[in-house]
Amino acid sequence: MIRPIILLILFTLSSCKAQEKANDIVLQPEEINYTFETVAADIDIPWGMTWLPDGSMLVTERSGAIYHIKDKTKKEISNVPTVVARGQGGLLDIAVHPNYAQNGWIYITYSSDEGEEKGAHTQLIRAKLEGQSLTQIQALYKATPNTTKGHHFGSRIAFDNDGFVYFTIGDRGNHPENPQDIKRDGGKVYRLHDDGKIPVDNPFVGQQGAKEAVYSFGHRNPQGMAKHPVSGKIWTHEHGPKGGDEINIVKKAANYGWPVITYGIDYDGSTISTLTEKEGMEQPIYYWLPSIAPSGMVFVVGERYPTWKGHLLVGSLVFQYLELVKLDGEKVIGRQKVATDIGRLRDVKQGPDGYIYMAVEGKGIIKIVPKG
Repeated sequence: MIRPIILLILFTLSSCKAQEKANDIVLQPEEINYTFETVAADIDIPWGMTWLPDGSMLVTERSGAIYHIKDKTKKEISNVPTVVARGQGGLLDIAVHPNYAQNGWIYITYSSDEGEEKGAHTQLIRAKLEGQSLTQIQALYKATPNTTKGHHFGSRIAFDNDGFVYFTIGDRGNHPENPQDIKRDGGKVYRLHDDGKIPVDNPFVGQQGAKEAVYSFGHRNPQGMAKHPVSGKIWTHEHGPKGGDEINIVKKAANYGWPVITYGIDYDGSTISTLTEKEGMEQPIYYWLPSIAPSGMVFVVGERYPTWKGHLLVGSLVFQYLELVKLDGEKVIGRQKVATDIGRLRDVKQGPDGYIYMAVEGKGIIKIVPKG
């Protein structure tokens, strides 16, 4: 009879083997040619950040606060909608309209209990900032139905070159039903006009019962999204289960496969799917094995970080570093650690001043300052 401890060892070894990725790109160690500067301290879980024309920042805190940060002074914004801050839900991403200087619109995602069912689901709103208060709040999209499950809300916001707003919603812990069904919210990338209207050329417009705001589907839990500075394409990354975090380029009507295909396994080591590819389903341009738990992403532009220019920065919740994902077009050719052991990164953005800013749990907002 095999003893329980031996079974545990065998299971652990088999799980580790299943998480190996053949011929992976080696993660290079950090090259320390920068220092860190704290811009805003004492923010428990800073989730999203954006900038106003005067150079000041707006930062969301998952429990439900928005902070206005200017000259390292932090003031809390009033009249923020009530959020359901439970599990992974709460106040999530924030972004200003590309023409903010002309129209003043700010876009926010959060977990909302609006609706008849118990629990919450992801909602997108827009609002204006007058003084230190949100005004003219408009609901643009509310996913349904609410659920009491506390995970996989998404959610990131990005604008493309044509002024459409994209946002992500995770599968809400219901992967057998939501991601592959265009009649259900969750596990999707959505695309709207900036006022919340559904574009007539969205892929599922006119299909009976379809969620017409959906642009792509088959996603698990996308918590990074950014517009490529040259091509203008929208890129995302998403959490896999145990292994199989992905970087994807969003395509109209594309199916990204979750949970029919995946490079990960379930958290208990069991198999979710034996398939890693299937006809009609997109392959990621890169996947991590083991998972890094990616959160936040940005393409580096400008001249402040010459060796990073044109590449992608992605935060890691699990390993608590920033990863520089080096690109040759749409192909990943290199990986390097940045800000080793900085903490659980929730977001990374490049400010209008050209500096890289990190949102780090328990610390706040930290700027990366190049030496020399």
